[in-house]
Amino acid sequence: MATNAIDQTRRMLSLVTYLRERPGAHVQDVARAFGITEDELISDLDVLPMCGTSFRGGDLLDIDTDGDRIWWHNPDDVAEPLRLAADEATALLVAARAVATLPGLRESDRDALVRATAKLETAAGETGAASSRLSVTFEAEGGVFADVDRAISERRRLWLRYYSPARDELTEREVDPIRLFAVGHTYMEGWCRLSEARRTFRLDRVAEIRLLDAPAAPPELELRDLSAGLVQPAAEDPEVVIEVGTGGRWVAEYYPHDSAEELPDGGLRITLRTPDPASLRRLALRLGGDGRIVTPPELADSAREAAREALAAYEDAL
Repeated sequence: MATNAIDQTRRMLSLVTYLRERPGAHVQDVARAFGITEDELISDLDVLPMCGTSFRGGDLLDIDTDGDRIWWHNPDDVAEPLRLAADEATALLVAARAVATLPGLRESDRDALVRATAKLETAAGETGAASSRLSVTFEAEGGVFADVDRAISERRRLWLRYYSPARDELTEREVDPIRLFAVGHTYMEGWCRLSEARRTFRLDRVAEIRLLDAPAAPPELELRDLSAGLVQPAAEDPEVVIEVGTGGRWVAEYYPHDSAEELPDGGLRITLRTPDPASLRRLALRLGGDGRIVTPPELADSAREAAREALAAYEDAL
């Protein structure tokens, strides 16, 4: 079952206490105790060493594993009661108040956050009072994140108006969310009922979102390994050949490709695969005179037509 961000945070906080009381615990036993796979546990353990007792770093958790057992080397160093500096208390209070206003946040989580904020305000004294004069508002993506997170937790379907830059259009669709993840940007992976396939949606491209009463029922899917990046072309994806000049050699650095052959003029002939060849039309427009799509011919024709339309629109605007 997919894990949402809030549940994972709760688990990792509990994991710290669990490991402190069980030095040298076996990976298999810990994973079983938390009801997760060993790979999910290892993923959590990769994050914990980046956590510490201060916003400035403080004493980081020195936790590692040899694949069989888990060792926490400095539990006593981080066991002292947390002491926040004035700026840290202010930052924490402002952030907590902002998160409490997020739409889509479960009421139980909101209530818990409000109670914790009140306790921190009391402990912070004058600093807590001063922090009330500051406020933060989230971009739209924050609200989208909260709605998606809630939908995953409550196993509910979502309705989206989503912008596709490849087609430069807004589409409406219903999606059964599977998980949230971040690779540069924050994404939702879900089963799209419009295409009846697994799709990935970038949250900052969601123009509108609603939780539906219909239950989310995505098919059983193996979660993709994203350690190699978000874009991982499959062997069966259509092949596209692009030729770029010296000013377009950066394409080979940013796009996964099968080959990049040197051309006599200093450019490259790049062969790549993509499940959506039409998405490369924007790349062709961006390259301008520094590149062109060679094959497939229908995509090359489409890119040239898009370039002509863009030029005509520019000339009409003059």
